[in-house]
Amino acid sequence: MEKAPVSAIRLLRITDGIEEYKEDLLAVEEPLEIRLGFGEIGNRQQQRISVTMRTPGNDFELALGFLFTEGIIKNVSDIASIKYCTDLNTKENEFNVVRVELNENIDFDAPSLQRNFYTTSSCGVCGKASIDAVFQHCDKLINTEEKLATSTLLDLPKILRNKQQVFTYTGGIHACALFNFKGELLYSREDVGRHNALDKLIGASLGSSQNNFDNSVLLLSGRASFELLQKAAMAKIPIVAAIGAPSSLAVDIAKEVGITLIGFLKENKFNIYCGEDRIRIVK
Repeated sequence: MEKAPVSAIRLLRITDGIEEYKEDLLAVEEPLEIRLGFGEIGNRQQQRISVTMRTPGNDFELALGFLFTEGIIKNVSDIASIKYCTDLNTKENEFNVVRVELNENIDFDAPSLQRNFYTTSSCGVCGKASIDAVFQHCDKLINTEEKLATSTLLDLPKILRNKQQVFTYTGGIHACALFNFKGELLYSREDVGRHNALDKLIGASLGSSQNNFDNSVLLLSGRASFELLQKAAMAKIPIVAAIGAPSSLAVDIAKEVGITLIGFLKENKFNIYCGEDRIRIVK
């Protein structure tokens, strides 16, 4: 069971000086705490990993994607189970705390994580230090012969927009989607936090029977920040396209890792900031 992603509210709308009370919907924003269980079966330990403000829904995917993009796990087989902590005896925290159980044979160094987590977290540090931290967990991407046609790329925003159910009701939520090079939608997720939406998306793909990262296109509904490119790099996604602008550090990491980065993707135009070899121009 999960909480609803939207919440009803009564508001006063002013239009041309005329007052009108209306019922409306808001995107829900609540904390999600991720806890990690590890160690031998007879001596399990627990570590609080993160608290993030998210929109309820797909919480287990969020936890899975977060642990993967932060380099704590290498694949879904490292995890024995994911479940809500339902014994907290507080209604406000019901379904807001998730415990992920690592398999007994997974080597987890909790003190090391506490010392180094700030350098690999989605908050980042700065410049070269942040990029170096990413390279501790992933290799540079290799180009494949398959290219993405510009005609296919230009169709992607409309496909994503049609899948943004919560955005349709609230207008206040981020989204991302994963496509193959044919433009076929693989997964889409929404959240008030753009990094949470991407973790949910990556977690959904990891938890499925097929991993589609290698020949995929990631579309972001807003801007492309460093934290999002970091997560894409960890998943080895070769093409990242954004409706908005990239940050300078996002471009830096895309160049370093070998990601094709596209920004300002509109109906008939876009900018390629690096990695143009993966794009096939169709006039």
